[in-house]
Amino acid sequence: MKRICKEPSGAAALARRPTTAVQPALRAGAAALCAALAGCAVGPDYVRPEVKLPAAFREDPDWQQARPADAAPRGSWWKAYHDADLDRLQEEAALANQDVAIADAHYRQAVASVDQTRAGFFPTITANGSVTRSANATNGLKLPPETLHSASISASWVPDLWGSVRRSLEQAHANEASEAALLANAVLSLQSTLATDYFAMRVADEQQRLLEEAVVAYQKSLDLTQSRYRGGVAAQTDVAQAKAQLEATKAQAIDVGITRGQMEHAIAVLLGKTPEEFSLPRRPFGLAAPAVPAQLPATLLQRRPDVASAERLAAAANAQIGIDQAAYFPSLTLSAQGGYRAPSGANLFSAPYRFWSIGPSLAETLFDAGSRSAVKAQAVAAYDAAAATYRKTVLTALQNVEDQLLALRLLEQESTVEDAAVAAAEENLRLTINQYKAGTVSYLNVVTAQTTALTDRVDALTIHGRQLSATVQLFAGLGGDWNVDAPVPPRAANP
Repeated sequence: MKRICKEPSGAAALARRPTTAVQPALRAGAAALCAALAGCAVGPDYVRPEVKLPAAFREDPDWQQARPADAAPRGSWWKAYHDADLDRLQEEAALANQDVAIADAHYRQAVASVDQTRAGFFPTITANGSVTRSANATNGLKLPPETLHSASISASWVPDLWGSVRRSLEQAHANEASEAALLANAVLSLQSTLATDYFAMRVADEQQRLLEEAVVAYQKSLDLTQSRYRGGVAAQTDVAQAKAQLEATKAQAIDVGITRGQMEHAIAVLLGKTPEEFSLPRRPFGLAAPAVPAQLPATLLQRRPDVASAERLAAAANAQIGIDQAAYFPSLTLSAQGGYRAPSGANLFSAPYRFWSIGPSLAETLFDAGSRSAVKAQAVAAYDAAAATYRKTVLTALQNVEDQLLALRLLEQESTVEDAAVAAAEENLRLTINQYKAGTVSYLNVVTAQTTALTDRVDALTIHGRQLSATVQLFAGLGGDWNVDAPVPPRAANP
């Protein structure tokens, strides 16, 4: 166990410009204060928990291992999609989202906690004034009531001999850094969720457009079939099949509106609005997923704020061990008081009525039935849990990136195959309609060709939407824009 021996701050504060009443007392206690200055911070010094990391990502061998760099810039990654509506929504959400507001409040609370903890280095000084009226009996004689006036200043200080306050401040700083990372994580989560919902809404719009176009085409097919039926060259079953297909497609177009509306409502809540206050009109679909570079900077994954938060919580848990270990050692309290106390009518602030006192007190728990040992054991276990949580967070981050890289690689292949399927289905539909008009095939063949063509177009759109979502999740998994090329602030290995 390593001890950090430092001079506790706050000692000089007790000796700065004392009042006349307490000057003699402070001079008398100067020697005791000097003896108390050589305090040591007990408990283990923090070392970042080790995590076994791969030399490269399985899905991208060009990626290299990197040191944590959560302070690196994350950039406006959503601008890679070149969508003006998305840009505007991201700006609005950053100012009005309630999850971000909650995280910001927690961060400000942690900052105030640091200031509160730092106050433990300094003495507590209080001023007291009182007027009391009392009556006493002496030797069986009742004395007349007496009024006493009192004015005094008292000071007390508990020197940080064993580093309890220093470990507490270390813990408070770690919690502050964790809350700052959680705030950044809330912002990143908001951005990715908003982009995902927005793309889902736009995909629903495009799917509805495809279904509406199909309804128009199927209506023409129904009209053609009815005309052929009236001309005696088509069966009544052909008309029934055409009508059934038309009505089913109309129902699908209506059903897509549910997804579209729900995504719009979700975006409204992300913007801090009620669903009635927000609407986004349909517009032509022109979204394209940004291309992932063949070789990405090694520092990107290390910007993830959830990893930074978990690591800082491990540091805070480590500091708690030192705080609890300090309870094994004696507690020294230095106190001083001075002032005036005089009966009513006397000159309160005069030498005869002056009083003062000064003196140290030392307290040590001799027996607690293992209570302190149990408390420290809890702190050690809490640190072990925090360290394991940090390792798990890192592994989960690696998994998230691997998942999205895998998805993007296979979705690109799937998209190429599906595009070929769409082209083949549309050509088959064209030929089948011509054959039906020529009377060489039944209308069932037309229905099958139309259904296949529409299904393939919707499938291609779905794959495109999944590509958009996967790139959003990759941005989030990397902690921001992979095109950001800014210097990364250095960070100590053991803060």
